[in-house]
Amino acid sequence: MLNYKTIQLTWMLLFIASIHGIKAQLSPNVYQSVDKGGNNPVVYQLTIDDVYAILSVYKTSPPEFVKTLGGYYNIKNGALVIQLEFNTNFASDSRTQLNIPFSKKKNGLQLSLDGKKAFKAVPKVKQDLDGKWLFASRIADSDKSKRDSTNPRKTLKFLLDGHFQWIAYNTETYEFFGTGGGTFTAKDGRYEETIEFFSKDNSRVGQKLGFTYELRGNDWYQTGKSSKGDPLGEIWTRRQ
Repeated sequence: MLNYKTIQLTWMLLFIASIHGIKAQLSPNVYQSVDKGGNNPVVYQLTIDDVYAILSVYKTSPPEFVKTLGGYYNIKNGALVIQLEFNTNFASDSRTQLNIPFSKKKNGLQLSLDGKKAFKAVPKVKQDLDGKWLFASRIADSDKSKRDSTNPRKTLKFLLDGHFQWIAYNTETYEFFGTGGGTFTAKDGRYEETIEFFSKDNSRVGQKLGFTYELRGNDWYQTGKSSKGDPLGEIWTRRQ
């Protein structure tokens, strides 16, 4: 016969398992939904890992950036609940949390977002540089102190499944400074981006940028040229 302590331990293990089961409902991936209802297709993109999620919306023909929101998340009552670190529309909607009901479908998700939308997972691609990174310093300034990761002014770069996005923002004021994203490859010290959306200048869409890179512990050293053609040397530090 089971005693009280055994029953208590069993319930505790079931509770822990249920938490992990809920978390496992969303596999780290890039998910996309394309709305072709108008003259200009709209891409909804969700980039998500075990703890962090970014939702971005952009148009493709002609290219036009619409919005981006993101932050650390949990799953509660069948919804993806994101505590936002950035929100391009904060000045008008004051939103600091995003609550998106969802259900898991074959090869993707259904999200209640501007109506119910089917999101398909892009093919999984494992590459060097996958993960979240915070801008630390210019290489020319590497002898100086790196930017404090607790500083509210941040530039985040999230790379996953062959897709990348960077966002510059302030976590205290929710001020948004810019973003860009698209696809990338990273192999044997060569990193290349193809821009698919760019908040500051839609004309940059389609541009390819090539860099050399080196990983040194938790730091990513990158040299090349910016989207304006200027010499660029940066250090990024891995973020958990």
